[in-house]
Amino acid sequence: MKTEESLRREIDKWSKKMRTELENIESYGSKGREFLTNIKAYVSDSAHFLEKGDLVRSFEAIIWAWSWLEIGTNLEYLKKEYVDIKQLGKNFNPSG
Repeated sequence: MKTEESLRREIDKWSKKMRTELENIESYGSKGREFLTNIKAYVSDSAHFLEKGDLVRSFEAIIWAWSWLEIGTNLEYLKKEYVDIKQLGKNFNPSG
């Protein structure tokens, strides 16, 4: 696989995952809002660089977005809503 193809695939994969994460994230206080603003800026930068064909910078930007997300979560400025698939399976009742 060519490097360019591999980078495009990774950028696409991590960008899709980030969109899902951003749908399920809550910020706390001004620091949380600051983290969320920076995450969204890096996601936007990644899309911009991808559009320009600068795959390395696009990949770097989406990775920085993930870094901010993980750090913000660890510092409890951000909270991700997790869905435990195993629990969903246990509680599934097809008859309602």
